[in-house]
Amino acid sequence: MEGFLDRNVLHRLKKHHTAFEHRRRDSTNCEPADPANTVTDRLNSLLKNGGDGYTLSLCPNQTYLIQAPILFAHLNQEISTLGYPTDDTRAVLSVSGPVSNGQGHTTAVDGTCSTCSGVKLRHVQIDGTRRGAPPTNGGANIEMGGGNSNQLIEFVRSHDPRSWSCLHVAEGPLTCNGVVIQNNDIGPCGSDQFQQWADGISVSCRNATVRNNMVQDPTDGGIVIFGSPGTQVYNNTIWILNATLLGGINMVDYEPWLGDYTGTVVYDNTIYGGFAEGGDEDEDKDGKGTNSEGAIIKIGIAVGPRTWFGDKFGNNVSRNGNIHSNKLTGAFSYGMAISSATNFTVQDNVMFGNTSFIGARGPNCSSTDIVPSPGPFIVDLNTTKSSSIQSSFVPIDDGNSLTCVLPPNGGDFWPEGLNPSNISTSAPGAVSASSSHSHPAGIAIGVILGVIFCAIAAWFVRKYVMSRREATRLFNSTRNPNYTQRI
Repeated sequence: MEGFLDRNVLHRLKKHHTAFEHRRRDSTNCEPADPANTVTDRLNSLLKNGGDGYTLSLCPNQTYLIQAPILFAHLNQEISTLGYPTDDTRAVLSVSGPVSNGQGHTTAVDGTCSTCSGVKLRHVQIDGTRRGAPPTNGGANIEMGGGNSNQLIEFVRSHDPRSWSCLHVAEGPLTCNGVVIQNNDIGPCGSDQFQQWADGISVSCRNATVRNNMVQDPTDGGIVIFGSPGTQVYNNTIWILNATLLGGINMVDYEPWLGDYTGTVVYDNTIYGGFAEGGDEDEDKDGKGTNSEGAIIKIGIAVGPRTWFGDKFGNNVSRNGNIHSNKLTGAFSYGMAISSATNFTVQDNVMFGNTSFIGARGPNCSSTDIVPSPGPFIVDLNTTKSSSIQSSFVPIDDGNSLTCVLPPNGGDFWPEGLNPSNISTSAPGAVSASSSHSHPAGIAIGVILGVIFCAIAAWFVRKYVMSRREATRLFNSTRNPNYTQRI
């Protein structure tokens, strides 16, 4: 009997140990980053041999020094960090392949294969590792789409692309359909030096959904919509801190969908232009200040190929889009600009908070183009037809190549205000748990925050009124012959 009891105890201990080991292995079932010299081949081999529906789990808090793109290979595959974190513990895919003479490794993840429908890129970080270097010819940090449907990119951080975009969804043979891009934190992307720009999110896929993304410091377009009929772009936030951005949301590209924006709707997005650095309301009564980086958004929302490309596409237009209920604040050259468009609906878009509209002719402006004065809403009625445009738009004579303007080289022009900031390590869209029990301290804090919120709201209302009063002065300042511009 004693031997039986000993064996029984040993069996139970062994069973407990085995169960513990099983749980331990399950909690660490991810592909490690080391050894680095084999990691690219290992990850690609797992995807190639994993078959449909395979999930490649990367390890939290590890950086993968990849030497070539990681390639989705089969239907419904997924690349994600084990446990689906939304903070900086997400695995990092670091673009580390060689570059020479402007050519080399630029893409971290590629989901454009012919059998890539349904693939998911989730809860990872993509570091393009450009770090101020000149751009490299090649694909974006993330290349998705192609001739595929129902892909998903969510809770991904993508920044510092070596090439032209932080995230690109390609059209393939115009059969890309139904991609969802949500809850990502994007940027910075590119440099604001001439022709070294990069987009935040570039979408050329039919019926795409682009929502709840945070895009900081892109330099070419914050969100660029290449036609993409049926696409919905909403609840995104775009802002700049120390860069000049050419366009916040762009609907200007004629190719590859031949200007077709049928069913494409851009709404409920918030765009923050540049703000004054520091500034004290008590000392600066006009609510304006300086910005040493010349940080502005040249066009908050741009519509029509002529706004961007001049007469490159002749009489071709963007058509059939809908833009409504977007909010803009901060420093812009033009809040919204429309040229060479037809059958667009543009309604209920507003400026809020403290704003400035600044800029003047730059060296790349054509000598034959009339550069319109900066302003919140402008439209070239000579090239914009059959459209429903809100009454706040001011007609202009020439809407060609508006991004050639330059911000002031210093001066007390930038509005005081606040940009969004990464105050939390969680990705946008993450929901934190809360207790159902009330607490006196929590109630007190809530009351205090309510008072603060009311004070801030009153401050912004006052600033808005002041900014409108200053609009004429700013227009005149930037058109003055002695005005100094940044080159």
